Amino acid sequence: MKRNDYISWDEYFMGIAMLSAQRSKDNSTQVGACIVNDQHKIVSVGYNGMPTGCNDDDMPWERDGNTSLDTKYPFVCHAELNAILNSSFGSLSGCTLYVTLFPCNECAKAIIQSGIKRVVYYNNKYAGTDAVKASCILFDKCGIETIEYSSSGKDIILSV
Repeated sequence: MKRNDYISWDEYFMGIAMLSAQRSKDNSTQVGACIVNDQHKIVSVGYNGMPTGCNDDDMPWERDGNTSLDTKYPFVCHAELNAILNSSFGSLSGCTLYVTLFPCNECAKAIIQSGIKRVVYYNNKYAGTDAVKASCILFDKCGIETIEYSSSGKDIILSV
């Protein structure tokens, strides 16, 4: 008899996004992303971090500073953008993006341009910001489906 208590596809892929977030060096916000095609195959993952080739120890991770150049904001690549750029799959047309934080407007543009058609997000803690409002407008106008992740309530424990 087949096991019945296995996790859903959404739980699996959001779990991969959450695990990817744990790679982030950001001390305040860790974000992970997982891109999946229509055959339930993972085509890419990403997390928020410095661009390839930048030593994490040499870059600022602060949220506030004397100038914006003393903060992480002009330097960090968001998880969604990293996942899009990290893909070696080819076209992302029709794919689903699982992400732990609702995308900002800059990532929304990259999501749209890449052909991703569905975004499943875990948290939208910046919902009232202009960046997220702009994302919602862009997604709506371009026909991108956004879905808040709904957990089954299962505890997923990693062990060997």
